[in-house]
Amino acid sequence: MSTFVEDFFAGVESRRHAWPAGRADLHWHLLFDEQAVHDALIAPYRHIADRPGLAPVAAPWLHCTVLHAGPVAEYREQQITDIVERVAKECENLDAFDLTFDRPTIGTVAVECAARPGEPARRLWEITARVDAEVTGGRYPLIPSVYYPHASIAYGTAAEVRADRRALKQALSDHPGEPVVLRAERLCLVAQSHDRRHITWSPIAEVALR
Repeated sequence: MSTFVEDFFAGVESRRHAWPAGRADLHWHLLFDEQAVHDALIAPYRHIADRPGLAPVAAPWLHCTVLHAGPVAEYREQQITDIVERVAKECENLDAFDLTFDRPTIGTVAVECAARPGEPARRLWEITARVDAEVTGGRYPLIPSVYYPHASIAYGTAAEVRADRRALKQALSDHPGEPVVLRAERLCLVAQSHDRRHITWSPIAEVALR
């Protein structure tokens, strides 16, 4: 394994089912209270995330991805409407739930916080993936193909100076902190793109969990 954090964006642009810069793709996310996100995951680890070779994630853009679907431009408007209505119908009896996000770990391409329990979030992944496949005729690959909930607080970039994973791990080992709980109350469909450094989106629809 490389001793440096790799470029996350190069990875999504070069994979078999590429996601190029500037293209808006449909994503389903779990999004959380912005102030809670800032206080629990952004501010405490700012000195870790804001280092050369990393692109820190601001509180409004922190997310727990449920499904990365296809390019927005390839969906008809009625297809998006049908997807939202079907997902909402299947979520009518699903309860909101707490996700416990662990302290950050230094991954290959990002600094991320794994979350648990996985089962209620995985159920949403299964629902959104199945509905998208039913509406589109299975046109798009399953991304991710194996699901676990997590949130990234920084992404590796193509900066000249790359982030040293060992130095980041050392810094984290000296940093106090406990797992934090965020309430998952809404499943959000967004049109999401990246600029090879930051991920942003425009909201399309929101499905409330009861």
